[in-house]
Amino acid sequence: MTEAAYVIAKAKPDFRPRVGIILGSGLGPMAQDVTDATVIEYRDLPGFPRPSVEGHAGKLSLGRIGSTPVAVLQGRSHFYEHGRSDAMKVPVRTLQAIGCDALLLTNAAGSLDPAIGPGSIMMLSDHINLVQSSPLYDETGNGRFVDMVGAYDAGLRKAAQKAAAATGLKLPEGVYVWFSGPQFETPAEVKFARIIGGTAAGMSTVPEVILGRQLGLKVAAFSIITNLGAGMSDVAMSHEHTMKIADAAGVKTYVIFHHDPSHNDEFMDKVAENAAAARPGTLVAREGMTLTP
Repeated sequence: MTEAAYVIAKAKPDFRPRVGIILGSGLGPMAQDVTDATVIEYRDLPGFPRPSVEGHAGKLSLGRIGSTPVAVLQGRSHFYEHGRSDAMKVPVRTLQAIGCDALLLTNAAGSLDPAIGPGSIMMLSDHINLVQSSPLYDETGNGRFVDMVGAYDAGLRKAAQKAAAATGLKLPEGVYVWFSGPQFETPAEVKFARIIGGTAAGMSTVPEVILGRQLGLKVAAFSIITNLGAGMSDVAMSHEHTMKIADAAGVKTYVIFHHDPSHNDEFMDKVAENAAAARPGTLVAREGMTLTP
């Protein structure tokens, strides 16, 4: 039992989630689907990381999705933030300690297969640990020698395919290649990843899969495809290209936000003017703005 598990038990007594969910980049709003939610900040959970990446809120939501009791983690810590692959050890072990027997993981990834384009959801069938790092380096005993055959549970994958078919969603499966980041892959690295059997590339997930398997959790993982790998497309990323993707995805309101401190209000006003001309109704995020989905 982790210290964080005791904090959770005190915050929501007699609650035992069946499924733990870790939400990746940009997917934090999915936590709003949790009903009767008790929300705990990572900073109040001993051993939990402090995510430093935009789109990772650092909150744990305890409640239900439908009739299923769940524990939803909004955000993760990545290898590239500190050079450690064990940063999610306490969160994953805490999920198991409070009752979870299944672990669902999500991430944003680049496609290595032209047939799986931006906007697609890919379910992981296997992975390649190209970083060659493990969250189990400091372990002792035979428990660290984790069998990774069938790491992505066949039963969960079958259930996901059945659910996807019922809604008409195409759910291709493929092999996820873990890169360290934070820089994106070069065209040569993308070519190499394709040659060795990769279908998508990203900077997360694999350490959590290893930790989950060590604990005997059933694991499933999904990549939201945001782009084609470097060198696979002649389309340069731009506001225009991004808006086309947003339109294809059915986005109703397009919001631009920035992180470059050199972009002052005058600069952003010009961006807003150009963006609104290209797509009426576009907003530029500003400090203090609140958006309600």
